[in-house]
Amino acid sequence: MFASMGIALFGGVSEDANDLLKRADMAMHEAKKAGRSTLRIFERTMQAEIEHKAQISTGMRAALRLRQFIPYYQRLVDTHGRTQGAEVLVRWNDPARGIVSPDKFISIAEETGLIVPIGELVLEDVCIQLKAWRASERTRRLSLSVNISSQEIRKKDFVAKVRHLLDVTGGDPSLLVFEITETVLPEDIEEVAAKMKVLRDIGISFALDDFGTGYSSLSYLKKLPIHRIKIDRSFITDVTTNASDLTIVRAMIQMGKLLGLAVVAEGVETESQRILLETLGCDNFQGYLFGRPVAIETFEREIEAR
Repeated sequence: MFASMGIALFGGVSEDANDLLKRADMAMHEAKKAGRSTLRIFERTMQAEIEHKAQISTGMRAALRLRQFIPYYQRLVDTHGRTQGAEVLVRWNDPARGIVSPDKFISIAEETGLIVPIGELVLEDVCIQLKAWRASERTRRLSLSVNISSQEIRKKDFVAKVRHLLDVTGGDPSLLVFEITETVLPEDIEEVAAKMKVLRDIGISFALDDFGTGYSSLSYLKKLPIHRIKIDRSFITDVTTNASDLTIVRAMIQMGKLLGLAVVAEGVETESQRILLETLGCDNFQGYLFGRPVAIETFEREIEAR
């Protein structure tokens, strides 16, 4: 049994008891976030953080109603620089704040459960985009990768909702890739694997994102129907100067090849990185060297220009 404790210091007889209890509750909430079986003492910064999260979550609920969450597209290229598809990254188009990057709201969306409706909204847009791209020879073979949170895939109706979206939008499942991050995969891996296999059978592919940053990578490759691994950018940043990173990246590429998996290097920002990775056998790249995440209009203009 795990116990979490929040402590608020009593300021004197004039202090309101309800306020004191609220502060203790805030501290207990922080103790639970820290992993339970611990305690936290209330600090003023806790209240400011909670108020900020409440403001963001309220804004996100309104943004969902107004469809202010929009997909941005970052190119995925092969060794010849040809666009093979894109990873879809969500942005919040807030009238007051402008374009808000995911690092400002995704963690709060995960805490509040809003990540599920946000994910559904983005997936719907992606399916619609795949259908639209079928009309052009330049785009009809491009794949789109979507990040799927553990909360989404654990929903009992997740598979049914994906099937429904594909049916109503006409999106091609063979061009849809779900990216699963190993560090957030739930403990009930067998149930997740069963859902992934059903989706694989209708044509959807899976990528293991941030590969190498967790502790169960090899186990996941064995249990899950993975088609591609994405080497985390933390290994790519210093791959040309750090011998350890070079050794790890080489091993991951070789392992992926031996297992028949496509290998993508994330966070490629320099030509020297690309050349080295290509020499090591990596055949797909993503990063600022090839393009930043952009709105669909800019992405399509870039495709047309190339």
